[in-house]
Amino acid sequence: MVRKGKEPAAAESGSASQVLNVTAQQSRFHNDAVDAPTSKEILVKDLSISVSQRELLSHAELHLQEGKHYVLVGRNGTGKSTLLKAIAEGQVPGIPWSFRILLLGQTRSTLDGELENLKLESETVLEHVIRSNREREQLLRESRTLSAAVEHTSDSLASVRAYRKITYERLSKKVDEARQISARRSGARGAKAKKALLELEDKLAQSQAQLDEEDADIDPTKMSEETQAAADMLAGIHSSLELMDASEAESKAKTVLLGLGFSSERISNPFSQLSGGWKTRCDLACALCQYADILLLDEPTNFLDLPSIIWLQDYVRTLEHTTVVVVTHDRDFADAAAEELLVLRNLTLERFRGHLSYYEKERHKKARYLTKMKEAIDRQKKSTQQSITENVKAAKKTGDDKRMKQAASRQKKLDERTGMEVSAKGTRFKLNRDRGGYHTSARGEIEVPDFDPPVKISLVATPPDLRFPGVLVSLEKVSFSYPGRKKVPVAPVLTDIDLTIHPGERVGLAGLNGSGKTTLVSLIVGSGEEGAAALTPTKGTITRHSRARFGRFSQQAVEELDALAAEKPAMTALSHLMESVGGDILEKDARAALGGLGLQGQTASDVPIALLSGGQKVRLALAKLLWSAPHLLILDEVTTHLDADTILGLVVALRDYEGAVLVITHDRFFMRCVVEGESPFKLAPGIRADEDSGEGSESEDEAGSRVGVVYRLVKGQLKKLDGGMQQYEDIAARAAARLTKKRASEAV
Repeated sequence: MVRKGKEPAAAESGSASQVLNVTAQQSRFHNDAVDAPTSKEILVKDLSISVSQRELLSHAELHLQEGKHYVLVGRNGTGKSTLLKAIAEGQVPGIPWSFRILLLGQTRSTLDGELENLKLESETVLEHVIRSNREREQLLRESRTLSAAVEHTSDSLASVRAYRKITYERLSKKVDEARQISARRSGARGAKAKKALLELEDKLAQSQAQLDEEDADIDPTKMSEETQAAADMLAGIHSSLELMDASEAESKAKTVLLGLGFSSERISNPFSQLSGGWKTRCDLACALCQYADILLLDEPTNFLDLPSIIWLQDYVRTLEHTTVVVVTHDRDFADAAAEELLVLRNLTLERFRGHLSYYEKERHKKARYLTKMKEAIDRQKKSTQQSITENVKAAKKTGDDKRMKQAASRQKKLDERTGMEVSAKGTRFKLNRDRGGYHTSARGEIEVPDFDPPVKISLVATPPDLRFPGVLVSLEKVSFSYPGRKKVPVAPVLTDIDLTIHPGERVGLAGLNGSGKTTLVSLIVGSGEEGAAALTPTKGTITRHSRARFGRFSQQAVEELDALAAEKPAMTALSHLMESVGGDILEKDARAALGGLGLQGQTASDVPIALLSGGQKVRLALAKLLWSAPHLLILDEVTTHLDADTILGLVVALRDYEGAVLVITHDRFFMRCVVEGESPFKLAPGIRADEDSGEGSESEDEAGSRVGVVYRLVKGQLKKLDGGMQQYEDIAARAAARLTKKRASEAV
């Protein structure tokens, strides 16, 4: 699908204040002047992006090599999604207009605009994905129009009318694109673009006149020529459809949908009946089923279970001729899907060959090496400077001019040649090779990489005393079935569940979406869950500690806050927390609770909830949940809207939490650290701002960590995974491989 044309950003955001400004280096030799470049490589220099008065990128370089797979990382709010949006909408100068650029989620808005008058309530999921390819659908419509006209033997002018109509539609699109190109270019290139625009507008006017021409006024010679032109156009359309394998669209759509977790029954169901999470999966399927020169995937793993995530990372790796840029906070997915890393920080883009974990290790290794080099050179410089000062003093005292010249020569060498001792490649420094051009010194300054301060999350670590010992919750042979239409239980969701959670224990729950994890959690919480009807088991018993408090973070926490913000637009995080907790909380205590989770100052008290990011809304939901320090903290997909650094901060905070924690997640890193007690400092070295403490601190951290149990919920039964999350990952990988083969054969 060719990207949409440049449109005012304010119109899309719904606010006139949100204006997107994009600038970049342009010259007469720039790629932007080439409408059909031979290479699909993108090189944009001096790229700056700002939203209203806020700068997101400043004089950065965007370099995307053809066919490479990139992961774009950065903290929430740094502008990752805005950068992808600017690229997809054609607002970045230097990217040729002939490139096919597709952004995840773009197909839904496009289709809604084109098909809203058709009211296809009965359109199935499969049909929706197939129709998402605008180019294919356009060619098919043109093919049907021309074929019907050519086969209409009783009307000799049918082919002419169809040919003229399609020609006019194609010219209209070319004129729209030429207007946008002309508006972006200036100077000699702008004059050339304006000339091309005038020529196209003349052709469009002629086409309009021919379209309005009466049948009786059509010249017979012209009719013969255009009848032949219609046949040639139809042959060209069929060739284009063959090149894009249009006949295989349904087979490919089935393969992708099944790989993303859709069942055969759900594929045949109406698209309008899908929930928000399944519509997001459908958007992903629409993006993967189309050819694109550049595919932009913004958080593609949201709402995917682990087999689908593994299938997706394998699928992305197989895209050979498509440049892929992925924004994700799933560390394992990022490491598996990308060949190179784009790091957005400090208003610039940094490229790194390798995945995120290797980047962090190398960055900290380089920082330690350069710090030691700088300290050694500073000591040497101080010693040499002291020697020079003593020699100058002695030379002045004795009047020794020779000694004075020697001191001056040493001072000059010290000033000019002290600095970086290795080249950019890590080899021994050579002046004639590594220091070309004019410089004030023979060697450059030693620049130690700086690091963003780690995200620190502080929780009330100790829940209130239970007064008497006992398990927090115990399930014995619990089964559950939702009632049918006549209040008759249908097939059981859960069968013979045995689970006991003790104070301070760590429990992980893994399984496919729809396997019953949320139902099990609702049974555990029972009537203690605010705003929800209590579920009672169909069979079996559930025993809860009489004084234990349960706190649950739901997958719908962000959506619930969005609904609240729609009802009360002026409500802020601070006012909502104080209202939720009740009158026994002071404002300073509420601010401290929000501040400990990263919502500080005016963000907490002045910014309406509607304007908070997804990650900030998660922090607000956690603040409400953790205010009372529950004895059992249930986290259901808490990492969905959080960036990688915030996930690391939450991992560290939860390791010190003395209450029990039940984790439901598809994030392998989060499960391994929180439940299985693995050290985040080894799995993600970037969490540690200073590495001077060495390995000893990591060993101490591991010694104090709690090792929990990971369960897998499959076919309504709870099974303990002795191998932990790694065992479940192996199971999911085998399932993804089997399903890929099976579903590929089914799709055929």
